Amino acid sequence: MSGIDGGSAPDRPRRGVRAAVVANPSKMRHPEAIRAQITRSLQAHGWAAPVWFETTPEDPGSGQTLAAIRMGMDVVFAAGGDGTVRSCAEQLAGTDTALAVLPYGTGNLLAGNLGVPARIPDAVAVVASGRRRRVDVGVLDGRCFAVMAGMGLDAYMLHDAPEALKARLGWPAYVLAAARHLCEAPMTLTLSIDSGPPITRRARMLLIGNVGRLQGGLRVFPQARPDDGVLDVAVLMPPRRRSWMPLAWALMLRRPTPPMMEVFRAEAIEVSSDRRYPRELDGDLLDATDRVSVTIRPGALWLCAP
Repeated sequence: MSGIDGGSAPDRPRRGVRAAVVANPSKMRHPEAIRAQITRSLQAHGWAAPVWFETTPEDPGSGQTLAAIRMGMDVVFAAGGDGTVRSCAEQLAGTDTALAVLPYGTGNLLAGNLGVPARIPDAVAVVASGRRRRVDVGVLDGRCFAVMAGMGLDAYMLHDAPEALKARLGWPAYVLAAARHLCEAPMTLTLSIDSGPPITRRARMLLIGNVGRLQGGLRVFPQARPDDGVLDVAVLMPPRRRSWMPLAWALMLRRPTPPMMEVFRAEAIEVSSDRRYPRELDGDLLDATDRVSVTIRPGALWLCAP
């Protein structure tokens, strides 16, 4: 990686650069119209028409992004939800090709946390201006994430939120899905923070975040920054079903405290559990496991953002 100082690149209009779009057509009602609008917006800033890739159920963005890198693209637009963004970011991390986000998913958490505009002309204007910043990426068992990894209730919630319901309701679909699992038996977790002595906690959900805000605007990690070189770890421990409401209220007020929630900051986290639990990575479900290893790659990704 060249010319890296950990900060942002100077704002400067960039012409003659090449862009690709990795689009998830399942998140778009009219993909061809969106493609035409992106092309017009780029051409209005003196850019050529982008190379267009579409994701598939078999390849949600990784192979398409690798192809764009091999073609020498300067910017890759991830047009989809957080899963599409994660797949693109995983391949772009450690390269000089920048990621740009066009949010079309249910959560759009990376875009929301970083203030990326939702409208295509505004998002393209940010990219064309030359605004770039270095952000960290987390790594869970060899797979990168830009937003958050979770274990327990977070993964159950994602598993039970149907695509049709998400399309109709948006993020409240996750709340309805989570309600089915509020009485799940708690996990017994043993955590080692930055190779420190192990600690044991009873928890209903484990979150490891690179940014602070979740669906609905809940700020789980008020101190989190995507470029601070550390991850934030939350162990959520509401003892009873009715305890979730006070915890949600405390999160809204940014005052969650033990024993219902405990927060750590770390560069590396090792977790073992009493049995296998499902996990999620930026909204993508992973197989259940009883061991999780998470590290951070500071400043590994160039991102086009305000």
